[in-house]
Amino acid sequence: MAQHGVCNREGEHTMRFMTIIVAGACISLSVLAQEEKAMRYEANWDSLKQYKVPEWYKDAKFGIFIHWGVYSVPAFGNEWYPRNMYRKNSPEYRHHVKTYGPQSEFGYKDFIPKFKAQRFDAAKWARLFKESGAKYVVPVAEHHDGFAMYDCGLSEYCATKMGPKRDIVGELAKAVRAEGLVFGVSSHRAEHWWFFDQGKTFDSDVKDGRWDALYGPAQPEKASTPDKAFLDDWLARTRELVDKYRPQVVWFDWWIEQPVFAPYLQEFAAYYYNRGLEWKQGVAINYKNESFPPEAAVLDIERGKLDKTRDLFWQTDTSISIKSWGYIENDRFRSVSSLVHELADIVSKNGCLLLNIGPRPDGTIPKEAQQILRGIGKWLKTNGEAIYGTRPWTIAAEGPTAVKSGSFSDHMEKPFTARDIRFTTKDGVIYAIMLGWPDDAFRVVSLGKKKTSDLVVSDVALLGCAQSLDWTQQDDALVVRIPKKPPCKHAYVLKIARK
Repeated sequence: MAQHGVCNREGEHTMRFMTIIVAGACISLSVLAQEEKAMRYEANWDSLKQYKVPEWYKDAKFGIFIHWGVYSVPAFGNEWYPRNMYRKNSPEYRHHVKTYGPQSEFGYKDFIPKFKAQRFDAAKWARLFKESGAKYVVPVAEHHDGFAMYDCGLSEYCATKMGPKRDIVGELAKAVRAEGLVFGVSSHRAEHWWFFDQGKTFDSDVKDGRWDALYGPAQPEKASTPDKAFLDDWLARTRELVDKYRPQVVWFDWWIEQPVFAPYLQEFAAYYYNRGLEWKQGVAINYKNESFPPEAAVLDIERGKLDKTRDLFWQTDTSISIKSWGYIENDRFRSVSSLVHELADIVSKNGCLLLNIGPRPDGTIPKEAQQILRGIGKWLKTNGEAIYGTRPWTIAAEGPTAVKSGSFSDHMEKPFTARDIRFTTKDGVIYAIMLGWPDDAFRVVSLGKKKTSDLVVSDVALLGCAQSLDWTQQDDALVVRIPKKPPCKHAYVLKIARK
């Protein structure tokens, strides 16, 4: 009987122990479930303001934008040719009538069969992007013209069913990821609401009505508001892009800032951010102006910069070409130096650069664009440690050349000089990116003893240069004697260690 009692007590202890384990496991599962639920986003701004920019994005600094579509076929004016060809007395209107005939006989739709992409090689493109030093790639999935460059299940006007009869976005996604780069997409669908409205003002194929699946709704830009059918379609198309291609960036143009889009933006952002959690991949939305609260997505500034550091991560999108984002004949191109300087300026202020190219309708990238991309890549191969993975230093910039804040200003600024410097930092090291080669010495005023009394320099090196440098940290500046030859072109990076 005594032994039997011991067994009962041991059994009771075992049962209690097991109960505690089970209860603990249930509590742990409950906590995990609550944490998982807490991580999911809801379709309201308060929830979406909890968004965190992924580290890969903050580390990447440099990406490639691609404007390619049917508008590359006429190769005239710019990528807004499909709208402007229906605007009476515009250069595009006159060019179109002279070259192709009246818009009632040859409309924008008639360019689609000429958009063949017969020389498009996604793997070749991806290798070039890798060589450029870019870390992410964002092709236009659908521009304002309404022709989808992907396998769209919601429209017959897409690249898999017409024109190239290939899934351009899908091929690029595969090739880009094979090179170890991050893939994104852009959607300019919102502007389609009014993009072809001028075609209804005279005898054209837009007014005809037979091609409304491409041209519609074609409503007045400033006198109408997108209806529920259009907004539902916008949301469905954008979700389709997410589900089919798993982009880690979704870029939007400006017109989503119309108040009627707000609930749809919230619904899309919650859907997309939650998909990112399911994929266990950091994702981001790019917006312009005030379409999103600043905390809920990543601000994008078109063809412009900021004059000081922004606490929240941001992006500039600009183009290698000056006249157009899409391919046109006789375009003008930026210099490698101007783009390297722009990259350094943007990164020093907590931003990144999304640089656009415009391929020809046959799928080849213009030689000028290829040369520029390779030039940037060559500079980054030598100096990339001052760009990739860095964060803003206490001081972003020094020098005489002013930078304007805002969009559409990058072609109006004065060129930088050897006295203009941009700073970044990583792992305790300060990088001073000199935007010109001086006559005798680099002078970094921001690192003078009086300027930074608590910062003592212990060593200075010039990236790409093997020889030791002669330097002194004086009261008014860090002075570094230059070697006989520059180690590269465009900009020169001092790597500064501190005690």
